[in-house]
Order: sequence, then C-alpha cells, then structure tokens
Amino acid sequence: MSTARESYNFQKIIAITGVLLLVVKFAAWYMTRSVAILTDALESIVNVTSGFIGLYSLYISAKPRDSSHPYGHGKVEFISAAIEGTLITVAGLLIINEAVGNLLNPSVLRKLDFGIALVAITAVVNWFVGSLAVRNGKKNSSLALVASGRHLQTDTMSTIGIIAGLILLALTGMTWLDSVVALIFAIFILVTGYRILRSSLGGIMDEADTELLEKLVILLQQSRRENWIDLHNLRIIKYGSVLHLDCHLTVPWYLNVRESQKEINKLQHLIRQQFGESVELFVHADACLRFSCCICTKHECPVREAPFEQAVEWTVDNISRDCMHKIDESAVQ
Repeated sequence: MSTARESYNFQKIIAITGVLLLVVKFAAWYMTRSVAILTDALESIVNVTSGFIGLYSLYISAKPRDSSHPYGHGKVEFISAAIEGTLITVAGLLIINEAVGNLLNPSVLRKLDFGIALVAITAVVNWFVGSLAVRNGKKNSSLALVASGRHLQTDTMSTIGIIAGLILLALTGMTWLDSVVALIFAIFILVTGYRILRSSLGGIMDEADTELLEKLVILLQQSRRENWIDLHNLRIIKYGSVLHLDCHLTVPWYLNVRESQKEINKLQHLIRQQFGESVELFVHADACLRFSCCICTKHECPVREAPFEQAVEWTVDNISRDCMHKIDESAVQ
C-alpha cells in the first residue's frame, strides 16, 4: 500500500472518531450547561470539519501525477492544513465570546459528575487516535495527517484542563471558574491555530525546510565519495508525502556518461536509504574545472592540474548556492 493511501485510510478513522466524540461532548454539555464543556464541544465541531477536509485532501494527494499536475497533487495537503488552522482560530474566538458572556451572566450548572466522566472518555480516545495519527503522518511525510493528529492531541490537553477546572468548580462552588477555564483554553487553541497556519503557509510558499536540509547535508558530508568533487544548487520541495530534490554534482571531467550515471545512482541510493522511496531526485552532472583541483580529494587523478589544498565542508548555506565552490570561499575548512 502506498504511503498516501495509508494516510488516507487513517484519516477515515479520524473523521469517524471525531463525529462520535462530538455527539458525546454535546450530550455532556446538554446535561451540565457548562460553558467550559461547550468550549470542548465547539472545538470538536472543528475536529469533525477538519477531519473531513483532511480526508478529502488526502484522497486528492493520493492521486498519481498527470500532465496537468507533473509534481502530483500533494500540495493540497498544505491547503487543507491552512483551512484547519483557520477553523481552529475561529473556534478559539467563538469560545472567548461565549466565555465572556457567561462570565457576565453565569448559567446554573448541573450533573457535573456525569459531564466530567463523559468528557474524560473523549480525552482518552482523542489522545490515542491523535498519537497514532502523528506517528503515521511523520512516517508517511503527510502534513495533513500530522496536523490532524496534533489537533486531536491539543483537544486532549484542553479537555484535561477543562476537567481539572470543573473538578475545582465542583469542590469550591465558584461558578465563575467555568468561564475562566474556557478563556484559558481558548487562548491555547488560538496559539495552536496560528502554528498550523504558519506551517501550512510555509509549505504553500515552498519555504525551505531547514531541519530537513540540515539532515540531508550531514548525510551527504559524512558519506561523500572521492568522485563527488562538489555539490551545489541543492533544492528541496515537499508535495504531500513526496520529496522532490534537485542538485548539481561535480564529477571528474573525464568520466564517460555511464560512469557519471553510476555516481548519480550512488547518490540517489544514499538519499533514498535515509529518506525513503518517496523521493524524486533530479541530479545534473557537472564536469570539474581547473580550480576544482584545489578542493578535489581524489588521490589518483591522471589529469590533475593543481595540487589539492583544502576540502570544502558542505553546509546548508554553501551547498544551496548556484555556483561551484572555490578554494577562496569562507566555507573551506
């Protein structure tokens, strides 16, 4: 089963779970009339909506690439995450409005013990499903699935806080705690919404994934071969679960096409071993020039024109430049 299809199937579980938990939370609110529990229920509406949006986006991203979408359909996951982040933010604002209104005109609470028990059950289920979603999303490089999982985990943390506040309310009889708890977790929800929005917009704008680049550069630096004289113009774009990578690899100029391709194949094999098979690589082979001799570590080069001086240590900064490295660069170690 492909990683995209696996993510899509797991998102089905999230969507169905969200519907069931929404019913339970509204039942708890109906019994108690607690604005804090209503806060949890309103966020669950977002969970359900986001779950189905995520389901649709994963269905689209699982489609194979075609002539109209040569890089596939994976970028729809960023749009899905952006919608989810927006919905979470809106839910946070609605909760603040409801909590402030209840603080000014508090409602009578009832059957808190039953309400707390029901909400506690939803917290356990949410955390379990959310943890599985994050784990599967990271394994399959699915931003939409990770976003859904993080959202469920956030929902769990806010639910735990709400339960703690309701228990304190039941023990003290201070009804204003109901609204205060709702306000605290509304702010928490707003922060979560912002983070999801920030991540999705970065993906839509093809923002460089610094953490991913650092991992890749460390791998290449530690595993470089003597025929890999230089590496530059490295770029990475993520579309859903597929990682697109292109770069320029400098090899000895006297290698024939078949020999150059062997070096490219070794580079591709190294990257796929580390980052999985859902990687598309486009490697352009450059012939070394005279100034390359100074940074070339090849011991037995039959056409060396200048002695080796120092090697260039590849970094995120210098490996991304659109030029071959020279001995006078500050990146030389």
